[in-house]
Amino acid sequence: MKNAVANLFRSRELAVALVLVAAVVLTALKSESFVFSADGWRNLLVTPSMLIILAVGQAAVIITRNVDLSVGSVLGLTAYMTGRIFIESPGIPIIVVVLAAIGLGAVLGLVNGVIVAFAKVPALVITLGTLYIYRGVFLTWAGSDRINASDLPDDFLALGTKQIATVPVLSIVALAVLIAVGYYMYYSRGGREMYAIGSDPGAARLYGLPVTRRVISAFVLSGALAGLAGVVYAVRYGTVSSGAGLGIELEAVGAAVIGGVAIFGGSGTVWGAAIGATLLVTINRALPVVGISDFWQRAVVGGLILAAIVLDRVLALRQERRLSIERDTRSLA
Repeated sequence: MKNAVANLFRSRELAVALVLVAAVVLTALKSESFVFSADGWRNLLVTPSMLIILAVGQAAVIITRNVDLSVGSVLGLTAYMTGRIFIESPGIPIIVVVLAAIGLGAVLGLVNGVIVAFAKVPALVITLGTLYIYRGVFLTWAGSDRINASDLPDDFLALGTKQIATVPVLSIVALAVLIAVGYYMYYSRGGREMYAIGSDPGAARLYGLPVTRRVISAFVLSGALAGLAGVVYAVRYGTVSSGAGLGIELEAVGAAVIGGVAIFGGSGTVWGAAIGATLLVTINRALPVVGISDFWQRAVVGGLILAAIVLDRVLALRQERRLSIERDTRSLA
């Protein structure tokens, strides 16, 4: 129990969570409506939901020492598909549409994973290419058309504002995703193997771990969650244009890194990625409230990402030094 408490207080997740709490408190002191109003409380919970879902999938990929830059295009494509299905098939059950979006996202993620795993090309290059390919498919399909709120069923749009015990439904969906993926990564054999692969892919292969299968499954998970995020986008905003999801892939990567997921793989948690996503969105909302210009808003976010990467490197070097001292001590004994 003492070790668990000690690990908690040394964790990156706790540090990021404290920064998040401080940001909320300081902004609330400047403007009480930021939290203490019906819209303030709701926005505080629901606004990060979409990015949390993306960051959780991105964290799983980064842990395997890869990255998925295509999630923004997958989000836009599945968001538009969601609207088209409702237009062309009135009365279709919402759950069927949700499953279709998740399925399309999983297929697109599978394409990424197969190419990365078998072509032995860095995921950064592959997913940068599929980012443009998927976006091109989206633009070709949508053209100048857009999905409007009037095209979507009222029951579907209601999910964007519905609450259960003052907690938005979209926030509950994001939390459910976080718990499910967090449990898999921490407790299942597949999740532990992903960490082992990210720590040392060569050693993982020598040990007989199914590296190819785990890498592909990480990309499938990321794609499926990007598909779900596309549905959340359609619910949240009610309209889908050709710019849907543009640039959000960098926010997902930034959220994971800020939350303590090592960019070189093998460490970090989806819990940290979710907290990082919440911090990123909250800061973007808080800085205008306290009168910070748009330039400095972006500078603060960039500074957070750089600080997280530097901290990861410092901690990695400290760990290497500690292991080296322990190894020398054992050899002398």
